[in-house]
Amino acid sequence: MKKIAVLTRDCAGVNAAIRSIVRTADSYGTEVVGIERGYDGLIDGDLIGLRRQSVSGIINTGGTILKTARSQRFYKEDEQKKAVKTIINNDIEGLIVIGGNGSLTAAHILATKYKIAVIGIPTTIDNDINGVDRCLGADTALNVAIDALDKIRDTATSLERIFVVEVMGRNCGYIALNVALAGGCEEVLVPEMDMNIDSICDEIMDGNKKGKVSWIIIVAEGKVKGHDIANLVTKKTNLETRVAVLGHIQRGGRPTAIDRILGARFGNFAVKVLRDGETDKCVNYKDNNLYTIPLSIAIKPKEIDVNSYYKLIKILT
Repeated sequence: MKKIAVLTRDCAGVNAAIRSIVRTADSYGTEVVGIERGYDGLIDGDLIGLRRQSVSGIINTGGTILKTARSQRFYKEDEQKKAVKTIINNDIEGLIVIGGNGSLTAAHILATKYKIAVIGIPTTIDNDINGVDRCLGADTALNVAIDALDKIRDTATSLERIFVVEVMGRNCGYIALNVALAGGCEEVLVPEMDMNIDSICDEIMDGNKKGKVSWIIIVAEGKVKGHDIANLVTKKTNLETRVAVLGHIQRGGRPTAIDRILGARFGNFAVKVLRDGETDKCVNYKDNNLYTIPLSIAIKPKEIDVNSYYKLIKILT
C-alpha cells in the first residue's frame, strides 16, 4: 500500500495509536494522511499529512491531535458517497478507524457497502465493544475516576455525609461497576440493572443507626442523574447528601502506561493486517496476543456480567 488514512474519536491513548500507525507505515514506505474531525472531515475532505516528526511528543497526551466530532451526516447515503469520493480522489488504499460503536459501525458500512479496505481499533472509555476484552482509553478513564473518588471519600468521611458520584456510561455500566468495586463503594446504579431506591435508603438508615458515618453511591449517567438520586435519598432518609458529577474529565488526561502500550500495539498491528489484505475487521487483544475479529461482531451490543460485579461489591462493603 502506498497511502493509508486514519480517523479518530477521542480518549486517552488515541495519540499513542496515531503515532504507532504513522511510524509503522513509514517503516514500510507507506504514506499516512490524517482525517480531521472524524467522519465529517472524511466527507468534507479535511486531510493533513502525517509524518514521523509530526507525531513526535504525542504519546503521553490525551485526546486526539486530529480532532473529532460525532457525525450524523455520515448515515445519509449522499454523504457516504462524498466520503468515498474523498478516499478515491486522494488515492487512499486503506483506512484505519480509531473509535467506538458508532465509528466502527460506519467503518463496517464503508467496508461492506463501498468495498473500502478498513481496519478498526476499539476505542471507548465504556469498554463496550463486543468481543473485545480491553478497549483503548478504558484504563485511563477508570484511573481518572478512581483518583477523583478517593478525594471525594476523604471529604465524605470527614463531613460524615452521603455522596452520590455520577460517572460516564450512557448505555453501559462498565465504568460505574469498576469504580464502585475499586473504590470500595457501598452502592452502584447502572443501566443494565433495575433500581430499588427504597432498599438503598433502608440500608443507609440501618448503617447510620450502627454508626456508619459516610456512604458513597456510584451512578452511571445513562441510568439516572446523580442529583435526582441525591434528592430522593435526602427525602427518604433525612440525611445530608451531596453530588459530584465527574463528567468529561474521564475522557481526557494523560494516558496510563497500559493505554500507551495498547495504543502502540493496536496501531502497529492495524497497519500490518491492513497491508496483509484484511478488511472489515477490528483488532483485538487477549492473553497478550493480537488478532482480528469481524466488525460485524464488534458492533453488536456487549453484555457485561453485572450481577457478578454487584454481588461482589455488596459482599465487600
